[in-house]
Amino acid sequence: MRRFAITDIHGCLNTFQALLDKIAFSHQDQLFLLGDFIDRGPDSKGVIDYILHLQQTGYQVHCLRGNHDQMLLDARDHDDSHAFWLINGGKATLKSFGVDHASDIPELYFDFLQGLSYYFEVDNYILVHAGLDFRFEDPFSGLHSMLWARNWYGNINYSWLGDRIILHGHTPMFREEVEEQHRMLARQKFIGIDNGCVYTETHSRQGLGALCAFNLDDRSLTFVENSEPESEETVNKPKSRLAAIWSLLSF
Repeated sequence: MRRFAITDIHGCLNTFQALLDKIAFSHQDQLFLLGDFIDRGPDSKGVIDYILHLQQTGYQVHCLRGNHDQMLLDARDHDDSHAFWLINGGKATLKSFGVDHASDIPELYFDFLQGLSYYFEVDNYILVHAGLDFRFEDPFSGLHSMLWARNWYGNINYSWLGDRIILHGHTPMFREEVEEQHRMLARQKFIGIDNGCVYTETHSRQGLGALCAFNLDDRSLTFVENSEPESEETVNKPKSRLAAIWSLLSF
């Protein structure tokens, strides 16, 4: 049995399937998905459908909640939340479902999202979408930070963390940054594996635009480049590295 983690698929079904093929994911393996299944990419519905299919056919797939998944849950019943969701990738999700409002999405998908966990502990790993808030005596009590936190590395309580390693997504990172954290993993005890899969074209030259799998057993990284058709969410992005970083740190 092997164990893998993947994060921030963001509607990129073709790329997700290609990555599972590349790692030869099987019924004997376990897959941990760290949230943000939807928004921005072309097939959010297809991603959730495929995850449900894997689970229903005996694959061991465990899913966490991301901030985009939470935004859709909030958008169903609140107009202000719906508007906020739309400007952060929700339009692509509505298009994949062929509907005009979050409330028109079938209940099955809300049941899936509502059932998502905030974190997993797997042996000596802590798996979370965004990060942990070490201002709390129990960082697991900071649910908002698990979905939204950025820039939290400097606050890690290593006495609390012990020998565990934090594995997360949420903040898109250039491949060289992912690989640098990978080299420092034994000392720093954290790694972000969101390689900005949904950000293609102009971003690909800057080390974004790929989906990453982390093997929890041998600690290897596997990348596949985005193979989705272009969408309005993945074109016309800033071309400079500084502008790219600024744009990616919105939501």
